[in-house]
Amino acid sequence: MSAIARTDTSLVGRWWWTIDRWTLAALASIVVVGAVLTLAASPPEAERLGFDTFYFARRQFVFLGMAVAVIFAISFLSPRNIRRLAVFSMVGAIILMVATLFLGTEIKGATRWLHIGSYSLQASEFVKPGFAVVCAWMFSEQRLDGRFHGYAISTGLFLFVVGLLLMQPDVGMSVVIAAMWGVQFFVAGLPLLLVLGIGFAFLAGTVGAYFAFGHVQARVDRFLDPAGGESYQVSRALEAFYNGGWAGRGPGEGRVKEVLPDAHADFIFAVAGEEFGLVLCLALVALFAFVVLRGFSRVLKSDDLYVLLATTGLLVQFAVQVIINMASNINLMPPKGMTLPFISYGGSSTLALALGMGMVLALTRDRQGGGENR
Repeated sequence: MSAIARTDTSLVGRWWWTIDRWTLAALASIVVVGAVLTLAASPPEAERLGFDTFYFARRQFVFLGMAVAVIFAISFLSPRNIRRLAVFSMVGAIILMVATLFLGTEIKGATRWLHIGSYSLQASEFVKPGFAVVCAWMFSEQRLDGRFHGYAISTGLFLFVVGLLLMQPDVGMSVVIAAMWGVQFFVAGLPLLLVLGIGFAFLAGTVGAYFAFGHVQARVDRFLDPAGGESYQVSRALEAFYNGGWAGRGPGEGRVKEVLPDAHADFIFAVAGEEFGLVLCLALVALFAFVVLRGFSRVLKSDDLYVLLATTGLLVQFAVQVIINMASNINLMPPKGMTLPFISYGGSSTLALALGMGMVLALTRDRQGGGENR
């Protein structure tokens, strides 16, 4: 039985009986798995870089603790306050992205991080949830008032944000933003002819990225010609899955983390496969799928277009990021340098995802009567 009675009208009581506790439990499970996998995958990388064994694990535990607090705090907000928070976070992230172009540190040919003491901030991670909610607001306002130019404003924001991302350059993040914006535009009621036009534009942009960015071309070429000997990371990841089998080699018994760069970050899914086997990998896929599908099932009950579009954008962002990371690990697509939500090491990614999932929980709360909807 729940310790909080249904008659409890306190802030926490109302939150408990209106929040989606199943999604909350699934996110908590993902966070716990992330903590365990960080302990398993990060020690070799820390030792290679001259840090103590649990350097990355301690830092990620702090990030995960902060993420839980962020999810919890934001889930209390009303849709109107979510909108305000989104505007603030998007504007702040854009300012920091511009600053990164001038003050950021170049790493592996990309300028995406601002260093603040011993921490590095990737501002582009925080633009995603804010952008999703602001675009949903613009789309819904135009549907409610045809004189409002919401479609034009959202398109301008999209082009501006993607332009900043390509200047870093960060093609993977641009793909996530484009997918999220395109799906929202479609759900908002975009005419089929324009849907096809945007689809062709995205396809042309993908081809253009191949010719415009050397690192994109190299990754695609390695993916298409694995026999060329340049696909070291993916080859080691596939070996890890093969060696793990169904049940895995056991916690701490994996070897891929000793030879694979970024085993605690972009390729942590391979560590999960080797040490814990196919069983844990499938369980992770099920947890991520549950969060996305449960979110859609909840929001489809809402009669508020803004809530529907905002939640759709946030869930698409979450799902696309999961798909890109897992597909890269098992060689279904070229590596994109995309983290696995709440599993991979990274403070900016973890906190930005917490911001987005806190918004999802807030927007999908039960609100009979619509008093808090706007």
